[in-house]
Parts: sequence; C-alpha cells; structure tokens
Amino acid sequence: MPIAQVTTVLQVATVMAAAFVAGAINSIAGGGTLVSFPALLGIGLTGQQANVTSTLALWPGSIGGFWGHREDLVGIREFALRLMPPSLIGGALGAWLMLVTPQEVFNQLVPWLILVATVLLAVNDPVNKILKKLGSHDRTTGWWIGAMIFQFIVGIYGGYFGAGIGILMLAALSLLGLTDIHQMNGLKNLLALCINGIAIFAFLAMEFLRHPGNVQWMIVGFMAVAAGLGGLFGSHMAHRVGRKTVRIGVVSIGFILSAWYFYKTYAV
Repeated sequence: MPIAQVTTVLQVATVMAAAFVAGAINSIAGGGTLVSFPALLGIGLTGQQANVTSTLALWPGSIGGFWGHREDLVGIREFALRLMPPSLIGGALGAWLMLVTPQEVFNQLVPWLILVATVLLAVNDPVNKILKKLGSHDRTTGWWIGAMIFQFIVGIYGGYFGAGIGILMLAALSLLGLTDIHQMNGLKNLLALCINGIAIFAFLAMEFLRHPGNVQWMIVGFMAVAAGLGGLFGSHMAHRVGRKTVRIGVVSIGFILSAWYFYKTYAV
C-alpha cells in the first residue's frame, strides 16, 4: 500500500479517535472542541478548515444533547423565546466574522482561542459557587435586556469558535434566577444548537456559493459517527468518571495545547 494512502488511513483514524473522545467529553462535562480542533490541525488542516470541520462533525451530538433534555424545558418557555433570537443573530455574525478573517490572522488567533476556551472551563466551578451565593434576581425589563445582549455576545463567540460557551450560558441563566441544573442544561443545549446550527448554515452557504474547501467532507462523516458513539459512551460513563475529573483532564489538555500553539505560532 502506498505511503500516502497509509498516512490518510492513519489521519482518519486519528481524527475519529479525537471525535469519539470529544463526543464523550461533551456529554459529560463539555469542552470536546479542545480535543477535536487540535487533532484536525495536527493532520494538516488550516485553522479555518479545522474549525468548520469540527463544528459540522460535532453538531449531531448537540442534537442528541438537546433531545435528551427536551422534557426539562417545560416551564421555561419565556427564557427560550427571549434568548433564541440573540443566539441566532450572534451565531450568524460570529460565523461570518470567522469566514472573512484572513487565514493568516485566524492562525495567529488559534492559541488565544484555545486558551480562552480552556480558562472558561477552568473557572466553571468557582463561578457557579459565586452565582449560588448571589442567589436569584427579579427579572426586570432591564435585566432581560442585559441577558439578551450577553447572549448575543456569547452567540458571536460561539459562531466564531465555540468551545466553552456552555459555562457562559450557565452563568447567565444563574443570574436570571434559574436554579434547576437540568432545566439550565436543557436550555443551554437548545441555545447551543441554535448558535452552532446557524453557524453551520453560514459555513455551508459559503462552501457552496463562494469559497469551497473549508469543509473536509470525508472527515466530517467519519467524525460525526465517532462523535455520536462517543456521546453514547460518555452518557454511560458520566456517573462512573464524574464531571469534575473529566473537566480537570480537559483543562489540563487545553493549557498544554495552548502553550504548544503559542510556541509554534510566535516562537518558531
């Protein structure tokens, strides 16, 4: 078998393994992009190709997460109706900004994006403790406007890169007075589905209409299957492993990867 063909098989196997792990991590603690995105960079994809391909490949897992929590959305229809529009608009704007960012600039941003996502995951527990002490607030008109603006900003970041948006949304929902973690996770999954879904629509529109080449279709198919299986595996392992253990592992990987990409981008 030619060396190039062997390399291709090894690359597909590598990204499938990364997608499986990412799907499992997302179902347990969140942050799977910190595994799938660098794996795609590692096989030679550009930053934008890796970002688009990873988003497409992991999105089916978001659908599964939303469907699994769909019953928890009962009673919070007002939250969904108010926060979905800024999620969609922000996600579309973030995706557009990513697509128009010059490839060289985006590659320069990669270490920073990984670092920001890692920090967001790292501060998850401390932030939640602080928010619990603050308690719930009356949801005045001004409070809702602030929440919608914040969700719009989260949507922009989510459409542009996306890793770590879960903690941002959980923090906002806590400040709005939600205390049921199942309801919060259900709404978070719905809003993430909106952000990533509109971003994917923008990515595909650009792929077919103007600049093809960002989506690596064969890789997307293999990764989507692996991510789905990883999500199922993660749902079974969640109670055995624990969210805290997984989060510590992902955060550690994130800091190591960000340090490597800072060195690779700015020191070499």
